Amino acid sequence: MTETRKLAAILVSDVVGYSRLAGADEEGVLARLRALRRELIDPKIALHKGRIVKSTGDGVIVEFRSAVDAVRAAIEVQMAMFDRNAGIPEDRQIVFRVGVHVGDVIEESDGDLMGDGVNIAARLEGVAKPGGVCLSEAAYWQVKSRLDLAITDLGDTKLKNIAEPIRAYALQVGVAATPRPTSPPEPARLALPEKPSIAVLPFTNMSGDAEQDYFCDGMVEDIITGLSRIKGLFVIARNSSFTYKGRAVDIRQVGRELGVRYVLEGSVRKAGARLRITAQLIEAETGAHLWADKFDGALEDVFDLQDKITEAIVGTIEPNLRRAEIERAKRKRPENLDAYDLFLRAMPHLMSVMPEDAEIGIGHLEAALKLDPNYAAADAYLAWALEMRFFRGGFNAADAAEGLRHARAAVAHGGDDAAALAMAAVGLLHLGRDFEAASDAIRRALALNSSSATALYLAAHVNAYHGDASLVEDYSARALRLSPFDPLAFEGHYPVGLVHLRNRRFDEAAASMAKAVQLNPRFSWLYFVHAAALALAGRIEEAGSVAKQGLELEPGFRFGGLGHFNGVFLPELFGLLEAGFRAAGLPD
Repeated sequence: MTETRKLAAILVSDVVGYSRLAGADEEGVLARLRALRRELIDPKIALHKGRIVKSTGDGVIVEFRSAVDAVRAAIEVQMAMFDRNAGIPEDRQIVFRVGVHVGDVIEESDGDLMGDGVNIAARLEGVAKPGGVCLSEAAYWQVKSRLDLAITDLGDTKLKNIAEPIRAYALQVGVAATPRPTSPPEPARLALPEKPSIAVLPFTNMSGDAEQDYFCDGMVEDIITGLSRIKGLFVIARNSSFTYKGRAVDIRQVGRELGVRYVLEGSVRKAGARLRITAQLIEAETGAHLWADKFDGALEDVFDLQDKITEAIVGTIEPNLRRAEIERAKRKRPENLDAYDLFLRAMPHLMSVMPEDAEIGIGHLEAALKLDPNYAAADAYLAWALEMRFFRGGFNAADAAEGLRHARAAVAHGGDDAAALAMAAVGLLHLGRDFEAASDAIRRALALNSSSATALYLAAHVNAYHGDASLVEDYSARALRLSPFDPLAFEGHYPVGLVHLRNRRFDEAAASMAKAVQLNPRFSWLYFVHAAALALAGRIEEAGSVAKQGLELEPGFRFGGLGHFNGVFLPELFGLLEAGFRAAGLPD
């Protein structure tokens, strides 16, 4: 059974005293619950774009895109139940408890959800008062400024079978929050920049230690500086974002006032000699939660901890913003596309690393370069797409020459774009057999942005083919830590597998290649290298089976064509791959 991980808002609801109610009138209670589901609960869930994951006789687990949607659905159901229970004897009333949490979940192929994200929501439901809603801290952060209802901080709450206490908040349904002062008229919304834009709000110091304000502010300043290194990302300056320090803010309002698409907010809590930092990335216009995580560390070296957390946050935001921007570009009408949108539309078609998909991407990238001839990223990814077509589409010399021309153009125009330089390095090595130029492009990319997952993945790739094997595992591990769900995540294992091949650790090479295949099952070359590693390990039957799967994806593969890689791989690696392909039974 296949499974994927994702971030979701989870709502769990249950009937208070269901066993007692069923014991008195089981058929009647079930009939009432079915009517409630049909007339109230299911319509409210649908209205707020929820998905029912699982339901029992008296309970339900629902997935929502955002905590705001989940909590609004819960409130509307609970408010409606007050009216429906009016006039019914208290011992016959149907009353719900609700728990809401935002966290990481595992989605199985049948749509079921598992993991701590579900477990914590279920345990919070047990903490909620009858007719109430209990929120985790992660959910509370998303709704605190969006709902005019009183909220009680329950503090760190020990939940059954959950290892660490969870900060919980009770939402007092039907009790209005303390009125806010009348706000001045809303200022005009600033126009959004053409490229993605972000504001980093001051992190909230929740430790009760005023000295930690320096740590919070210093870390936010470092994050702003780190994000400013990402090419094409418009970052609001510190002086503007820090005007929100100490204020309860509406993320949508921040987006309007600062003219940004995305907002990063977070908090810091001190417990003894340790700190916990939480951060969450939000789409300002919709309030949708794009990413959230927590980071723990000791206070022994606060500056080292600050650097590590900054690197992690900056490196993680880049791929998350890229995914969000790709989805935004897909929603635009074709006649409104500019060079940046065309580039984004090309990206998903390149990630299989197969020529039939690359053809679509090539069209978008060529159109982008017509609009902006000096667009380094479009040049770099077009070089990569032409490389795919050359090596797995017939070895057309024109593709190699054109791809190399675009790789060199990306280096010439991409002096401030780490991802473009790193991708150009692949073209320089594969198509130009110029390891020195490729290495120089990688060095420049990492000097620009050492937290770029793309640059780290491709640094591992280049060094595995022809460079310093001792660097590969470090680059791969750092990239996987920063962006584990990246479309390039197979490059976190493929280069490591090549290094194991170089060191003649064939079983370890096969294990790494198997992981790479799992992360990009449409890329035929990974199967062939996996088969070669298995064959060199003496596992001939397994090698033949894997080779067959690769040939189903690329029927025209002949390892005689490996000669085109001569000079791309180190000679010893080239020889091992050739021997492994032959032993695996791949056609010459």
